[in-house]
Amino acid sequence: MTEYRAVFDANIRFVNGGGLRAEGFRLDVPSRDLGEGELARLLVRHLGLALVGSVEFSNLDVVAEPHKGSRGVAESGIALAERAGAADAAPARAAAARGELVDLSHPIRDGLVTYPGIPAPTIVPHLTREASREHYAPGTEFEIDLITMAGNTGTYLDSPFHRYEHGGDLASLELATLVGLPAEVFHLADASERGIPAEVFFERELADAAVLLHTGWSRHFGTPAYAHGSPFLSEAGARHLADAGVALVGIDALNIDDTEGTGTRPAHSILLAAGIHVVEHLTGLDRVPARGARFTAVPPKVERFGTFPVRAFAELPVDV
Repeated sequence: MTEYRAVFDANIRFVNGGGLRAEGFRLDVPSRDLGEGELARLLVRHLGLALVGSVEFSNLDVVAEPHKGSRGVAESGIALAERAGAADAAPARAAAARGELVDLSHPIRDGLVTYPGIPAPTIVPHLTREASREHYAPGTEFEIDLITMAGNTGTYLDSPFHRYEHGGDLASLELATLVGLPAEVFHLADASERGIPAEVFFERELADAAVLLHTGWSRHFGTPAYAHGSPFLSEAGARHLADAGVALVGIDALNIDDTEGTGTRPAHSILLAAGIHVVEHLTGLDRVPARGARFTAVPPKVERFGTFPVRAFAELPVDV
């Protein structure tokens, strides 16, 4: 069987500044018919680069030439299965000792402004402790409160119904897609651009993972600054994650989309159409490592409802 290698010059830029240039680079490729997007993914993975913003090629040619063992190009299904098995074995070994739990949710309180223009929650008593005493034995009292709030309050999860009339609602979501997901955290707090590009994700295998975007913007939560200049996931980034088969995408910012653009919402549209949950307004992601943690975010089981607050948290890996 004929094997191929790509020969090219490349200019690689990073989201947090700086770059890397390659001249006359040769890389194993799976076929002659290869797009530049796939070639960029293979190059980033081969070099083990993180936080890539863009990859530009010139003088590109694909030649018939035996492979030399470039990483990430021709991995067999057996090798992938072996790695997956090793990853699954780690939690089993650590079952006797739970890792540290990191709370990734903002608290909800009366009057909290999460997103400008969306009503703040109101919390009032339905039955006060004092009034309850006449209903119970001496020394026994309860308080029952009412909360009125929009689903888009605090740290919340979007289901497909949020965007699509016939999409799955909160009650339809499988727990397996919400609990204990492998967390792939991308630490982007020092990125120089608001939009998060697809190239950032090229370095990792992301199927069935919770992809968590740590931008650092949560430091502004609850202040007027939170509403302006927020980071977001680019359309190309959303398409890459959908194609990769991720389970969930979360961000510690105002919105997964650019709210200061034309009013389109490509990230929501692409991800929710693919059945990928979206969690917005996370916090505390600086405490979660790039790999190895498990992520959970479960909303209540409400029918014909698309968005609701969650108690999102990460379980950190246990040292064994």
